[in-house]
Amino acid sequence: MQRHLISAADLTRDDAIQILDTAEEMARVADRPIKKLPTLRGRTVVNLFFEDSTRTRISFEAAEKRLSADVINFSAKGSSVSKGESLKDTAQTLEAMGVDAVVIRHGASGAPYRLANSGWIDAAVINAGDGTHQHPTQALLDAFTMRRRLVGRDAGLGQDLAGKRITIVGDILHGRVARSNVDLLHTLGAEVTLVAPPTLLPVGIESWPCEISYDLDATLPKSDAVMMLRVQRERMNAAFFPTEREYSRRYGLDGDRMARMPEHAIVMHPGPMVRGMEITAEVADSDRCTAIEQVANGVSTRMAVLYLLLGGAVFDAKNAPAATHTRTEEK
Repeated sequence: MQRHLISAADLTRDDAIQILDTAEEMARVADRPIKKLPTLRGRTVVNLFFEDSTRTRISFEAAEKRLSADVINFSAKGSSVSKGESLKDTAQTLEAMGVDAVVIRHGASGAPYRLANSGWIDAAVINAGDGTHQHPTQALLDAFTMRRRLVGRDAGLGQDLAGKRITIVGDILHGRVARSNVDLLHTLGAEVTLVAPPTLLPVGIESWPCEISYDLDATLPKSDAVMMLRVQRERMNAAFFPTEREYSRRYGLDGDRMARMPEHAIVMHPGPMVRGMEITAEVADSDRCTAIEQVANGVSTRMAVLYLLLGGAVFDAKNAPAATHTRTEEK
């Protein structure tokens, strides 16, 4: 792997498979009585979040603590950033503290790349979401979930998603999840179809390695996985569709539509879900929906990314020592 994880497009097939296989090993640790490993003891990781987040921030923090890293949570609200401090000055402050890795979420597309290549900080940089650009660890945990469900937990080791048909539905224009998934799923050999109203597709999407459709009903019977995306109103400054009811009628997934999917097919959602808009409660609460499973898999996947960037070698859960519980570590 490279030193930083900025974009899903930067990952080769071998990189992605290595992360997914390592995540599978990390998931085995969750079955232990003691879920901590001493792997990153003595390393310091900063979660640098300039945008609000629940799942991603908590998931990274859980992953870091399970690897015994020292964790610093930085929120732009209430910090010097709210007083006008620049990204450069913030980075240099962290550099002075001797951090080993920075997990950054930023509203500006390209901010993680700038941080990684600026020379401001000598630490591994992990992109936890930048603007409408990329969210690589979300794509990795989604691929991990798909591989487990569609290939098999043990049979999937070393395997990609070649030939699997993935449909992504909703706000593609404002969604970094869609872009990251298209990049990674293409690398893993999957066939991706994006379904959205024309107003929610970005300019230049014809160059993306995927198919485009405006008809959800036509794509469902041939999908192995259907990923529903939230309409990101906080990034909108105009009306992109007539009404919520009209959007839900054409692009929402309900029980009748789910019944048209193949029996083995799964429903995915990166969260947060808007029930009644892009997905109904019936679908969200069904056994075929992996939304909660994706949250759990996110911890294992982010553990794998942190381990490979800061730890190094191939991980073996069977022979890995557990971290001993001490009062110092529990703090």
